[in-house]
Amino acid sequence: MKKSIVWLASYPKSGNTWTRVFLANYLANQDKPLSINQVRHFALGDAIAKTYKMVSKGQVDLNDYKSVLRYRNAVLQGIVSNNADVNFVKTHNYCGKAFDVELIPDQYTRSAIYILRNPLDVVLSFARHFGRDIDNAVEIMSHPDHVTQPDDSTVFQFLGSWGNHVRSWEVERRFPMLLLRYEDLQSNPEENFSKILKHIGVPIEENRLAKAVEFSSFKELRKQEDDSGFIEKSPKADKFFAKGTSGQWKTELPGNLAKKLRKENRKLMKKYGYIE
Repeated sequence: MKKSIVWLASYPKSGNTWTRVFLANYLANQDKPLSINQVRHFALGDAIAKTYKMVSKGQVDLNDYKSVLRYRNAVLQGIVSNNADVNFVKTHNYCGKAFDVELIPDQYTRSAIYILRNPLDVVLSFARHFGRDIDNAVEIMSHPDHVTQPDDSTVFQFLGSWGNHVRSWEVERRFPMLLLRYEDLQSNPEENFSKILKHIGVPIEENRLAKAVEFSSFKELRKQEDDSGFIEKSPKADKFFAKGTSGQWKTELPGNLAKKLRKENRKLMKKYGYIE
């Protein structure tokens, strides 16, 4: 069995979907943008309830942590069983153990790509996506044991706090790791998306790269969502692709909440250029 999983990892609302759309367009290499609703065929999620129901023959209890974790290994085994060289898998889980179960097991992992975004902007997108007020979103992002709740389509995801999530991935040494900032992908997409292609061993073709960047632009993604909807949109949000810009926190995040997030994550934010 090959170590074929390339994890596309991030804290929620940090650019994971954008990265997947870019990769899908680059690999598909079509003459028009790929439908955003086809992206799931290029990168499976590790929290799809349907796969847990399938491997457990309907025995999994989606409302019980330990029941879900009991079948996680089988779900990942199923992903790598196609014997492909690379299987892209989206995850929002932190890189560690939950109830003694390794969430990101080395035996299936080829490498990982982690997308990092300023938590002051993340919290605004997080609040919109999950239908929370901003105060509550700050509390969630600060909780060391935060776990997302399951629904009909998604199982538990073990996040922890924003800072713990970032640290869990940045210190990983069991497999090759590429960490990129969302803001750098925005400011220089061709240079930074090229790093992803190099990381996964895909030849870089300049025209194809430029086309994939254009086809995954925020303008294109929002147009597609307006025209056809997006199956990954939360039922609690009006839009999945709402703004996609950086620095929204300067006008939208109350000062006391920005101060709280800075205080809790000062070292990490300074390390990655979010605090001067």
